Amino acid sequence: MKTRYAAGASLAVMAAGFAVTTAFMNDERLALQLLQGGFEAGVVGGIADWFAVTALFRHPLGLKIPHTNLIVKNKPKIINALVSSLETELLNKESISARLRKLNLIQGAGQLIVRQLAKRSNREAVLTALQAVVERLPLDKVAGSLLQGAAGYARRADLKLGVEKVATTVIREKLDEKALDYALDQAVDWIAKPSTGKMLGEMAQNKLQELQVGGFMGFAVQAFAGFMNEDKMGAMLQHMLLSGVKDLTTPGSRQRDELLLQLRSRLIGLAEDEESLEKAKEWAASKLEAPEVGEFASAKALELQRKLLDWLEQDKQQGGKLVVAAVRAVSDRLSKEGDLVRHWEDRLSAMVVQVIEKNHYRIGLLVRENLNKLDDKDLVDMLETKVGSDLQWIRVNGAVCGFLIGIVLTLFSWI
Repeated sequence: MKTRYAAGASLAVMAAGFAVTTAFMNDERLALQLLQGGFEAGVVGGIADWFAVTALFRHPLGLKIPHTNLIVKNKPKIINALVSSLETELLNKESISARLRKLNLIQGAGQLIVRQLAKRSNREAVLTALQAVVERLPLDKVAGSLLQGAAGYARRADLKLGVEKVATTVIREKLDEKALDYALDQAVDWIAKPSTGKMLGEMAQNKLQELQVGGFMGFAVQAFAGFMNEDKMGAMLQHMLLSGVKDLTTPGSRQRDELLLQLRSRLIGLAEDEESLEKAKEWAASKLEAPEVGEFASAKALELQRKLLDWLEQDKQQGGKLVVAAVRAVSDRLSKEGDLVRHWEDRLSAMVVQVIEKNHYRIGLLVRENLNKLDDKDLVDMLETKVGSDLQWIRVNGAVCGFLIGIVLTLFSWI
């Protein structure tokens, strides 16, 4: 508005100067004649530029002169040109990509975050926000949902291929032999215990007494049972078992090879045992769906939530030192991984460009729709508000330039 007043004032000054100098037209002083020529041209220039500027937005003095009120008359053309420029020039792939490369989004964001976290209040605000998020996380329900999902996956899973791979790996890596050796070592330790010998002796003695055998065989059994007490029978059974286990632990022995062959056959055949696989899947699913498992998972999830909240509160009391350390560690890592950052920058830029390319027509439609919603008066007021002040300087320049040109033309006429 100030520029409009300045433009009006410049025209008023030129008109007043022209009126005053015209009143002294009979005065033969050259300076007065020179000023009259300048003011006359200034009035002409000011009026001409006022007409030109006004004709852009409305009809001058309300007169419907041809080629005036240009913005309203050319509203569809202006909108089409604006949308076309937006889609083809401002939002084209090349310009967006070049601009994004200059921005250095990842490094710039990292540096901005580090600067903001230099203030303790910002660090505490971040930790408070994290606490609010963690408090609202329904971790107990999430744990239950995960268990339900795992149970469903267990029922749908195809175990055949997995079992085949496991069996192949076990045989190739000789894990079955290692497992057998471990089991046999544990068996040797258990058999060699005195308590085991006593237990074996008692069991053997009881079983011999339970035998119901008649005739000579019965007499022989009773004689053997009477001759052997529990300690002797336990020691004998221990020796027999240890001898048998030793044969199984000896590499290349017939008993060991036969046992491994049986184990491997069972392991390979397990992949074809659909009934066993189905039972295994149902067993796993039933265990995951068991109420006690759900309660255990929910309790652990809530415990984790409490520990995380305590850790955040402790760090907040300390001024958010761990937050700063974590952010700086990430920032230092990014500064050292130049190639990786550039790769991420390129991928991020490509994603942004792809999204804009797919949706830039929506932006054009939105701009067109919003501009079409404006009536003629609102459109003119908006443009006058944005660029009217600069256009008013055209009037000021027209009056001043007209004044100077008038003086020059007066001098030229004299010459």
